[in-house]
Amino acid sequence: MDPTLLESLLPVGADAPVPPIARRPAHLVGNTPVLWIDEPFAPPGRGFHAKLEGTNPGGIKDRPGLHMIREARRRGDLAPYAPIVESSSGTLGLGLALAGLTYGHPVTVVTDSGMEPSMVRLLTALGAHVDQVAAPHPDGGWQRARRERVTALLDGAPGAYCPDQYHNPDNTAAYRPLAAELIAQLGRADVLVAAVGTGGHSAGIAAGLREGCPELRLIGVDAVGSTIFGQPAAPRLMRGLGSSIYPSNVDYDAFTEVHWVAPAEAVWACRQLARRHYASGGWSVGAVALVAGWVARTYPAGTRIIAVFPDGPHRYLETVYNDAWCQDHGLLGHEPPPEPDEIAEPDECVVSGWTRCSRVRDPLGREARAKEGVR
Repeated sequence: MDPTLLESLLPVGADAPVPPIARRPAHLVGNTPVLWIDEPFAPPGRGFHAKLEGTNPGGIKDRPGLHMIREARRRGDLAPYAPIVESSSGTLGLGLALAGLTYGHPVTVVTDSGMEPSMVRLLTALGAHVDQVAAPHPDGGWQRARRERVTALLDGAPGAYCPDQYHNPDNTAAYRPLAAELIAQLGRADVLVAAVGTGGHSAGIAAGLREGCPELRLIGVDAVGSTIFGQPAAPRLMRGLGSSIYPSNVDYDAFTEVHWVAPAEAVWACRQLARRHYASGGWSVGAVALVAGWVARTYPAGTRIIAVFPDGPHRYLETVYNDAWCQDHGLLGHEPPPEPDEIAEPDECVVSGWTRCSRVRDPLGREARAKEGVR
């Protein structure tokens, strides 16, 4: 770093307010920082603001983990000390482990063999039981296999509760405080770039921001091989975004456009973030940064762009940041193109790399059926 720049930064850190002391781990959730990101994703002055949700104890899903359990207890859906059982690829598992500790519930996280061993060990250390399914479902892949296992565990444990992150509106509602934080930090938002998995954080943050910024544009970031926006299901290397089922929390009407990103492109972006900005994360972070950089390069100067970074890099040290693993999967040496491919319809063709589509619709036609009064 330029020594002059370093000197100019030191007083800022020295004069920063002292954070309050947390009395419980849950008090550490929220009020996450925002970091300006420019090169190499965009030229100086044309970058984006990254909301660093990885600074929560377990990541962005600490928010819905706590909120869904709190609301279930308030309604009486979850009795005191009753078990919690949920499907997760990792991050929500951490949020539920925190909620279990906070409210006194045993937690079982149903996952699959794709969960990193370090994450299994961490969840276990935090008091959760990890139940791994052995094989993907022939139609619905790992997600359907996990959900069927959740159903079996619930049937065998009367009183147990599943938050059902894919279809629970409390998942979406949990992110309204995050939107309020962004307005307090940045004043306004013109474009929100968010990864889409369960659909919770894209829907909840966008709804909250639009209360004060009604012209907000929401750009969804999906994974190649995900079915959420109308592509056919395929095996996915990236975890944390995308889906092989159709979560009802996805607010299709809220999106301006969608981008699909491939693993090699996300790896490149993750490593650039780490090297240039000392702030990175996993697959979702890399994919979102790639798309947010494109927005910063192509939208008018002065556009205030927010990118949500859901987690940090630590659980990906043996994958995204492991040269040998990436080499084995053919993920190194592939710098993304400066522009995505474009398709007119989300099911026009099977995409294999960074692609955008400005036509967003529910692949199951649920919006149309709802407008006609059909359930």
